[in-house]
Amino acid sequence: MSRQSSGEPVEEAALSNNLQAGLKDWLGLAVLALPALLVSIDVSVMILALPHIGVALGADSTQQLWIMDMYGFMLSGFLITMGTLGDLIGRRKLLMIGAAAFGLASVLAAFSNSPGMLIAARAILGIAGATVSPSTLALISNMFRDHKQRSLAIGIWFTCSMGGMALGPIVGGAMLEHFKWGSVFLLGVPVMVLLLLTAPLLLPEYRAPASGRLDMVSVVLSLCAILPTIYGIKEVAKHGGQALPIAAVLAGIIFGTIFVRRQRRLTSPLLDLRLFSTPAFRAGLGGMFGITFTGASMLFVAQHLQFVQGKSPLQAALWMLPGVVFSMAGMMMSPLVARRIRPAFLIGAGLVVSAAGCILLSQAGAVSGLTVLVVGYAMFSVGAAPFPSLSSDLIIGSAPPEKAGSAASLFQTSGEFAFALGIAVLGSLGAYIYRSHVAEFLPGNLSASEEAAARESLAGALSAAERLPGDAGSTLLHGAREAFASGMQAVALVSCALMLGIAIVAVTKLRHVPKIGMKSSGETTKELEMEVGNLQS
Repeated sequence: MSRQSSGEPVEEAALSNNLQAGLKDWLGLAVLALPALLVSIDVSVMILALPHIGVALGADSTQQLWIMDMYGFMLSGFLITMGTLGDLIGRRKLLMIGAAAFGLASVLAAFSNSPGMLIAARAILGIAGATVSPSTLALISNMFRDHKQRSLAIGIWFTCSMGGMALGPIVGGAMLEHFKWGSVFLLGVPVMVLLLLTAPLLLPEYRAPASGRLDMVSVVLSLCAILPTIYGIKEVAKHGGQALPIAAVLAGIIFGTIFVRRQRRLTSPLLDLRLFSTPAFRAGLGGMFGITFTGASMLFVAQHLQFVQGKSPLQAALWMLPGVVFSMAGMMMSPLVARRIRPAFLIGAGLVVSAAGCILLSQAGAVSGLTVLVVGYAMFSVGAAPFPSLSSDLIIGSAPPEKAGSAASLFQTSGEFAFALGIAVLGSLGAYIYRSHVAEFLPGNLSASEEAAARESLAGALSAAERLPGDAGSTLLHGAREAFASGMQAVALVSCALMLGIAIVAVTKLRHVPKIGMKSSGETTKELEMEVGNLQS
């Protein structure tokens, strides 16, 4: 159909009503939110499950690290490719393919009988998750065209997406309390089956009108840029500046440079660099990266509750529940509050609250009560909620409809990459401080293997302390807990500094963004012209 000229006026109120989503769209949102929840849960569920998996499969520390990181690495590595692929072949089609693969890989992971098999299953889960995430967010932009409804829908979706990362330890704790470790992976199977059954009925199909071809050279270059860089940074953070990790980082930078140059020459690039021309897009991505990077702090909170406070996995999860509830409530309410307060000021105020929570966490010691830990984590979580909820709408809304999948993939890539990198960098910082402090408490009658385990982690030190007689065991136990608390305090202070820095950037770079539902005259005129053409065609 083509546009036809007409002199008949079209009322803006009528056009707004024409943009309103119906019941089918809101039901479709529920179908999209559940997979987002499950994909995010799979990122963080390993926090509590990993010690049980290590014992059951006999995985050493290196294998446990790859079991933990492989999902996030593959997810972030393939998001750009899958976001563009969805724009080309159809977002609903790719979503259904990914859902089927995710369900099958979940079964494979649940019944793995070796560390290598589980690492491979986690890799497949990551690739399948990369097909799900950008498709869901891009489809929302097609289903909800009214700005207020779209911001609320994205807020709901993001509550599930980020809430899943927060719920992962709770779900893992509950499952591990009653079932074997493989049960944490089977949660995704019924959800993906539901998606496959309902998607053809509730979700629209969309593909870019002038879709080109997927450039496989760009796909390979993107993987060669992302994966070696992540691996290298992780290894440098853990072991220092050794030759192989540094070479991996340099190789990733070289491939990344080649990738960017190729995208500038292609007529149908894998990554449209013109998306970065919008200030809100750049600020949203950068802030999202920083906030998700600090999300690795919840790993320390979970371990503090278990190994310092002596709580079971389920008890630890329940003590983290206030932070989870506040975080999800903040993400859900932010789009509504932003109708009255400019997003920049809401985001800035929230991040100040989050920084204050980090300061409280930095006061949690080996013998302090639970109050400081729980309140600090709750403040950290609720204060960080507005930025991801609102920036997702800014990023997706600033992209043209045919590039929504690509924009969503960049948004997700920033978050997933940052979470994996945050675990590596902040985890290595905490581990370095722990190893430096625990060395003074190691007794001389430990075997070589016990001493190595005690130096490696708090869990290893607790295990060694149980086998030591009298005061020697008590001294090691107290010293290891103090050493871990020192590491967590350092991580909390680094996170505080990051939160304050992001707050400053958000307020300065996003202050021009109006309240949700309010647009400049130029934006309103452009939207009216587009809708007039749609109604007349």
